[in-house]
Amino acid sequence: MLLRGAGSIRERTYVTEVSLDCVTWLHLRMLATMSANAEPAAPPATGFAAFIRSDYPLIIGLATAAVFLVLGSWVVENVGHPFALAAVFVWLFIAVLWSAMSVVRHADCLAVKCGEPYGTLILTLAAITIEVMMISAAMLHGANNPTLARDMMFAVVMIALNGLVGLSLLLGGLRHREQHYNLQGTNAYLNTIMALAVLGLVLPNFTTSMLGPKFSTVQEIFLIVTSLSLYAIFLLIQAKRHSEYFMESDSAVATGHVGHDQMQLRSATYHGVMLFLYLIVAVVLAEKFAIPLDNAIERFGMPQAFGGAIVASLVLTPEALSGINAAMRNHLQRSVNILHGSVLASIGLTIPAVLIIGMITKRSVTLGIEGGNLPLLLLTLAVSVVTFGSGKTSVLQDCIHVLLFAVFLLLIFCP
Repeated sequence: MLLRGAGSIRERTYVTEVSLDCVTWLHLRMLATMSANAEPAAPPATGFAAFIRSDYPLIIGLATAAVFLVLGSWVVENVGHPFALAAVFVWLFIAVLWSAMSVVRHADCLAVKCGEPYGTLILTLAAITIEVMMISAAMLHGANNPTLARDMMFAVVMIALNGLVGLSLLLGGLRHREQHYNLQGTNAYLNTIMALAVLGLVLPNFTTSMLGPKFSTVQEIFLIVTSLSLYAIFLLIQAKRHSEYFMESDSAVATGHVGHDQMQLRSATYHGVMLFLYLIVAVVLAEKFAIPLDNAIERFGMPQAFGGAIVASLVLTPEALSGINAAMRNHLQRSVNILHGSVLASIGLTIPAVLIIGMITKRSVTLGIEGGNLPLLLLTLAVSVVTFGSGKTSVLQDCIHVLLFAVFLLLIFCP
């Protein structure tokens, strides 16, 4: 009986071990299948054919830039034929937008390779380079327009802080309810934006050294040094000293989707070189685009602020798509980094560039925001502080930002 009982125990133990082995084998088989589905076994295609498939917009952009450089300025200066002017305007708009979209594609790949906040910083500086070149080309073209740079920078602030932030938070909130972000990093953005915005766009209305909302030469030099120094200090904090302030929160990392499955990642050197080439093309085309834009505004009698809004929309399109996409994936900190970073770079770098160009070319530059735009700017800054003051967002705050963006559009045509 005891032997028979012991044999039964050994048999049951053997059966149990076999069953566990089968379960383990099935579990490993399922994991292997899932891994095979998640990571394709075949490596991404390389070579010239793969380059043509992924980066053919570079060839189109180079061809477009070559056409306008060879034909000269008469193509973009042809104001006598409205249809030809409109065709050139649309052609250049699409070419600049396509190149800018390719810039953000390679910047996103670099963000994966280098990590945050370096990827966001690369994207922001690339977009601001395009903005500065467009403003410079428009300033140096035709009659002096002292309010052009101010209108463009104000449009960037309104579109980014109200339109894009409101839309990102609204779409992300509808999908994920409450979203979380790093409070220290957002406060650093808003504090620096408020200081530079008030010094550059509000203070000129209240100084008495010059008539009108302008700075004297000494005040302009002080603002140039202050803006560049403050932005450099912010970059040092963002990239080195307190980089953890600009990282995703733990809850976002745990629940968010990575979203890089569709990217064709290559080496960081490849993406860096391609981003530089696309940026060169975008800068050349943006410089050409600014001329028919300026001519169209003068010929059709459109508000100058409308031209600033068009340029701001074109410059912010890559960042808008990246910011909204990040918020939809519950990566709100990356969305905050992109959108707030674009505003900070626009004010901190564009104002010094515009003032330096004005000094060299002896052109007057008006920075002070006037009329209904002044209280709208102050209200936007105050609402932004309230929205990003608790570490999480809600739909009500998003709707307020969208409402302020609608007021901005209204004041362009009905000041």
